[in-house]
Amino acid sequence: MKIQAIIFLSLLISCQKPKTVSQIQTEKPNAKNTTETIVSKETFLKTDTISISDDGETSKDNYILVNLLDQKVDKDSMVVAKFRLDFYLNKIKTSDSKITITGIEKGSEWGAIFGLGTESIKSSPFIQVTFGYPACGYMQSNYLYYAKNNDLQLVHEWNSMSDSGWGNWVKFENPTSKTNPESFYCKTVAFDPDDNDENMGTVTYSDSIVFRLSGNRWKSQLLTAKDKNYFEKKISFNDFHKQE
Repeated sequence: MKIQAIIFLSLLISCQKPKTVSQIQTEKPNAKNTTETIVSKETFLKTDTISISDDGETSKDNYILVNLLDQKVDKDSMVVAKFRLDFYLNKIKTSDSKITITGIEKGSEWGAIFGLGTESIKSSPFIQVTFGYPACGYMQSNYLYYAKNNDLQLVHEWNSMSDSGWGNWVKFENPTSKTNPESFYCKTVAFDPDDNDENMGTVTYSDSIVFRLSGNRWKSQLLTAKDKNYFEKKISFNDFHKQE
């Protein structure tokens, strides 16, 4: 009889399903059957803070926390890193975005401004984010975001390079000059020096794109052949930068 009782007790114990950590309940004074919730804290390899420039001034209320999620070297010996960008507007986190950048140079820096131009416009819902080594001749990674009503959209991304006034970049054009346009354009501009005259260069335009607002999302349409120049002109270095 004792042997049967022992066997029955062993079967009863073995059939009980083990509890996971989330199922374990702890008794607290004056609080019966209270489930203890354990919240794991996110860890990042590194976190940088970018101030979003306000009309050329450093902002304390609008900034981006750049969290390094992963970094490795690929088969071509290029550094590849994954980031999560947390956007804070008026000191409140509104949204985040994940990006991957290939070919990172040691000492690269982040930057951010409001607006579609080269100067910051605080009232604009557009935010341009840049990343790269702060010196002439180095490639920069660029991202255009649209942040409105706690919603965030990565509208466009591109690479740029500038070396003493020469190089290539993207230029945005807002026909209405409104802070909140319903459409705008961009084109890729390249300005290369003349081999025979250091004061002359050739400017080319390619990849003309129109962006249109549909609801609360931007949609893009390529207007010219991909990676093909649709405009080319020889011009002096001074005249080119006067018109730019």
